[in-house]
This record gives sequence, structure tokens and C-alpha cells, in this order.
Amino acid sequence: MTPSWDLRVLGYWQLRCNGVPVEVGMRQQRLLAALAVLHTQPRHVLAALLWPDSPERQSAGNLRAGVFRISHELPRLLRATEPLQIDAAVRVDLREVRKLITEITRTGGQPVPPESIDLLQEANLLPGWYEEWVIDQQDHLVNQRVDALEALARSYLVAGSFRHALGASRAAARVDPLRESAQHLLVRCHLAEDNYASAVQVYRSYRAHLGRELGVEPSAHFAELLGLDSAIVDSRVLVRSMKTS
Repeated sequence: MTPSWDLRVLGYWQLRCNGVPVEVGMRQQRLLAALAVLHTQPRHVLAALLWPDSPERQSAGNLRAGVFRISHELPRLLRATEPLQIDAAVRVDLREVRKLITEITRTGGQPVPPESIDLLQEANLLPGWYEEWVIDQQDHLVNQRVDALEALARSYLVAGSFRHALGASRAAARVDPLRESAQHLLVRCHLAEDNYASAVQVYRSYRAHLGRELGVEPSAHFAELLGLDSAIVDSRVLVRSMKTS
């Protein structure tokens, strides 16, 4: 029976064969993760990436040992060629997310199945992995996810589908809570629904979070969207809250 492989790198690392989880050593995990994230890579590049503190000869030997074990213990998972790559038949969850992001970017944020918003929100790459190359790729994917979710939110706003626009903008704000453009879209969605109190609350919460994390204020343009002076926004919010309560 030809094995059917599934490799997961979003949310957590997991390899399954015909639906059954497979135990894999850490060296093999790291090699497969690198190929899943970075696609086809020359062997010397992978060796330097995965063992940056080792001499070149040792890192090359580590890579050869990892490739050997995968090729003999996990058949049809890896194409042990030069450069190295995961077999095209292997299902990799990151490929599906990247395909979705590419499609949203290509169409300018045309509507997608509702579950796509949840998929983009939850697509956290290898959480708990702190190697430098992983962190770089995590940051890159976060930016791509937020860009895609913002494009969806704008598209839904233009189409008058405010509920879906709100869902997409909320997801973008959860993925990157410090990104002002996501918060800005969330406010616009509330205003489109004539929900001024919620819009101001979003601004107020973001302003407080930004101050705690970075010690800076939101842009003046953000406050102007709500007709507020950022210096007095807290008192204005209090008055409006009392009137609507």
C-alpha cells in the first residue's frame, strides 16, 4: 500500500501516515519543517540553516543522517535529491494557507468560503519554535495573513456585507493586535453598522494596548475617523457611554 502522508506545521507539528500519527525524532522534525516552510533547498543551505553553530563538516553530516533516516523509515515522504524537497504527493497544511492567501491577493479580496477567515486567523506557524529562521518565517506569515484578512474586510465592506467584514477585521486584529490598519478597519466596520459606541471602544482599547506595549499613541488620522481629539478621547468616551447606558 502506498503511504499517504500529511504534514502539519500550523498550530503544532505533526506527521501522519494514512491518518495515523507517526513518531519522528527531533532532527527529522526540524528537517521536514524547514522543507515544508522553505520549499526546495540545496543541502548546504539546509545544513547551515539547521545547525548554524556547528562546523560545516558536522552540519553536513547531521543533514545526511537525517535524510538517510527519513528515506529509509518514512518512504515516499522526501525526495532525497539535490536540492532536497518534500514529495509533491505529501499534503502540507501550510501549502493550503499560502494558496488561499495568493488567491485573495490575486482577486483583490473577493469573497471566499466563511471558514477561510477562521483558517487564516488560526494559521500560527510552529508555535513554540524559537530558532531564528522559524521566527523570521512566523513574522512573514503573520503579515501575509493580516494582509489577506484586511483585503477580505475591505471587499466585504464595499459589497455591504458588514457582518463578514466585521469577522475578517476582527480576525486581522487578533492575528496582529498592534497593527493599526487592522484596528482601523474594525472601527470602519462598526461605523458602517452605525455602532459608534463599539467603534470608540475599539479605539480606546487599542490606544491603551499600544501605550502599554510600545509607549506610543495611535495616529491622528485614526482619531479623526471617529471625530475625536486623541488627547480627550477618554473623557468623550465616558460621556457617550453614560448617555447610551
